[in-house]
Amino acid sequence: MAQHSHHHTAHTHDHDHGTSLADLLDLDAEVLGSYLEPLTEWVGQHLRETPRRIVDVGSGTGVGTLTLARRFPAAEVIAIDRSEFMLERLGTAAREQGLADRLSVVHADLDVAWTAVGAADVVWAASSLHEVADPDRVLRDMCAALNPAGLLVVVEMDALPRLLPDDVGVGRPGLESRCHEALARMNWNSHPNWQTHLERNGFEVVEERTFVSEANPAPPSTGRYAQTYLRRIRSALDGQLAADDRITLDLLLSDDDPNSVLRRTDLIPRGTRTAWAARRP
Repeated sequence: MAQHSHHHTAHTHDHDHGTSLADLLDLDAEVLGSYLEPLTEWVGQHLRETPRRIVDVGSGTGVGTLTLARRFPAAEVIAIDRSEFMLERLGTAAREQGLADRLSVVHADLDVAWTAVGAADVVWAASSLHEVADPDRVLRDMCAALNPAGLLVVVEMDALPRLLPDDVGVGRPGLESRCHEALARMNWNSHPNWQTHLERNGFEVVEERTFVSEANPAPPSTGRYAQTYLRRIRSALDGQLAADDRITLDLLLSDDDPNSVLRRTDLIPRGTRTAWAARRP
């Protein structure tokens, strides 16, 4: 598995790793999830009819799944993921939000085969399409699974989240940028522009749009989000950063250092997602 900082959990097997990633996904939604409301509203603008069945491919903890369920209250929503742990967490959240009666979960590995979920009006694939072994085959499967004029929505995190000020007050300025540059060399968060893939696999691309999130003022959970997220970066970049940057990052990640992200008041989380809306003719 290539290392990515995205919102898909298809390759989660270890329980502790799964718990950590699930926490990160939910914290990301708390801190940077403001894009979901305008994004799902945009989806609605491209629908020709009220959707009756929505399929979320690579649902993770279901932040997008449940947003779609609230946006389209007449729809049955089916969440597919290869992580049973994530699907259990999604089921719990659905019950807590009173949405369980319209949600079905399907444990499936789409690298093996498309799963029979019936004809859909909307298929949603957020930060998951770039994870499958053969995206073109999966796109053809999605096209076949959609009703005529049905809509596929592909969403990608087109840049890693920004959390830190350029100068964190210790070490050299520009730490976060250097981390992102190192992660880019490791192909973190890499994905193509999906338009060509969509068109050659039977879709008509309706629109591509970028959605921006900036949490200012930062919500109370920002420190925990920053610590959880930067710990994943620190682990991935072991041996990839200069010694002084590793020291600075460890100070930021500590629980009790004055520079810890848990204590800082200068965090301004920012993120962007790009979405493609494509219709089955």
